[in-house]
Amino acid sequence: MNGVISKIERASALVELTRPIWEQGLEVPEVDLKAALSSLNMGESSSHAELGKKILARSKEGRYLRPRTIRQKEYVESIENFDLTFAIGPAGTGKTFLATVCAARLLNEKKIEKIVLTRPAVEAGESLGFLPGDLQQKVDPYLRPLFDSLHSIFGIDRTNSLIDKGIIEVAPLAFMRGRTLDNSIVILDEAQNTTCSQMRMFLTRLGERSKMVVNGDITQIDLKKRTGKRPHRSIENFL
Repeated sequence: MNGVISKIERASALVELTRPIWEQGLEVPEVDLKAALSSLNMGESSSHAELGKKILARSKEGRYLRPRTIRQKEYVESIENFDLTFAIGPAGTGKTFLATVCAARLLNEKKIEKIVLTRPAVEAGESLGFLPGDLQQKVDPYLRPLFDSLHSIFGIDRTNSLIDKGIIEVAPLAFMRGRTLDNSIVILDEAQNTTCSQMRMFLTRLGERSKMVVNGDITQIDLKKRTGKRPHRSIENFL
């Protein structure tokens, strides 16, 4: 009998955890159900109960964008509360997308005046020199994941408009040298492919009333090894 009661209590807790989602008339995604079950197993139901309430933005397709896990919630809160945030994790954990969503929210709330998205243009098998087109066309393939995040939030037309106005800037890391970025949020993607000198250069670009987010996956370093030496692992050195 106790086992039955325990299952009923667990089901009731799961319903309460997902309440903020289904009360809006939305279908509860499978990923949210798994996250809710995981939080119940870890005894973190009270923390997870706030996930559905923390809506960051709404996509062009009408989906509510919000953190889906406890770690994502902590990541978003770090971006909101601190000037500099480091995020280390494997592909698919939402590092770039959530940072871009937070940036869009800050821009819409007029807390910043500019979004700067950057990443090192490190080749993974094909040299920049052999790609067709001018410099911008050569670096576009490296920046495409950042454009994809922007398009899902603002839509293609508004993204292009904001880029034309200089409110959103998407550029290779090399373009950051010698600049001071004020009233901005600056997101460095694929930071595992920066050298120590590049990372120092980037971190010193932070100006007044600005935020920085540094994302990377240390298991996917594409820097070429120097003879007899290991490649630079700058993102680890700065943690």
